[in-house]
Amino acid sequence: MNARFASSRDNIDDLAERLLNGQRAALARGITLVESKKPAHREQTEALLTKVMGSTGNAFRIGITGVPGVGKSTTIDTFGSNLTAAGHKVAVLAVDPSSTRTGGSILGDKTRMAQLAIDRNAFIRPSPSAGTLGGVAAKTRESMLLCEAAGFDVILVETVGIGQSETTVAQMVDFFLVLMLPGAGDELQGIKKGVLEIADLIAVNKAEGDGLLRARSAASEYRAALNILAPRSKHWSPPVLTVSGLANEGLDEVWAQLGIFKERMQASGDWNNKRAEQQLAWMWGLLNEKLQAALKANPDIQAALPDVESAVKSGNLPATAAASKLASLFGI
Repeated sequence: MNARFASSRDNIDDLAERLLNGQRAALARGITLVESKKPAHREQTEALLTKVMGSTGNAFRIGITGVPGVGKSTTIDTFGSNLTAAGHKVAVLAVDPSSTRTGGSILGDKTRMAQLAIDRNAFIRPSPSAGTLGGVAAKTRESMLLCEAAGFDVILVETVGIGQSETTVAQMVDFFLVLMLPGAGDELQGIKKGVLEIADLIAVNKAEGDGLLRARSAASEYRAALNILAPRSKHWSPPVLTVSGLANEGLDEVWAQLGIFKERMQASGDWNNKRAEQQLAWMWGLLNEKLQAALKANPDIQAALPDVESAVKSGNLPATAAASKLASLFGI
């Protein structure tokens, strides 16, 4: 992180002011600060978020996922470009897998979203996962707030694939969109069923050319599958649409459904209630992280840990007793 963040409150004040004025360089610098692991930068991140918090919360937060090869980046590029053409400001936060050598993101989303990359009303930020799901969630939430403070009214959070990260992202956005490939078949099995349970809309992509009939058939299968799942909200039943990110087909209907969803959720009160619960869950998650870090840094814990872990591994000490012993050393 740049040394200019190393000291004074004035620098954070200046950064916050420039960010609130919509300066892209300030937004990029703020997210870099958010992603820093240095304790001093965490304090400055908290100060920055506190200053801009009053200007957050006005964006539509949309999570987008799908199996590798489903065409997420192409679809987001087209969808986001449609939105900027309609007058929206779109930020894309793409959670990339991390390089095991550098810790950096490796997918290069700016090269995969050619239209948005040069769009003055769009902002793309690939964020390395650094191999930790919780870290991604915390940083993505914070980055999302900074994007909102900078004036972006649509936030698209793209995840790497199908798995636990989808559940995490679904818990921080307003709407969760799942892209599927034509030809459902085995896709209805296993882990993808879990994704269907948290989806607010299923979009079968690549519904063009020879794939159109297969996409329609898959959509019918997904509708049947959703019919036997209990909806997450009594005010919304997830629709299933066919789209083509490549040919820009069906994406206007996706946006229309998003608008209907927002109207219903706001009218019912579920919109604000969900966001409030998400904020509380975020607070407790961060508190648990801080408690774990403090526990592991405790000198008494550090001294006892090798013997306790060895006893647990060998089966001589139950995990419950080990946890109680370590907790008592920590004073709880």
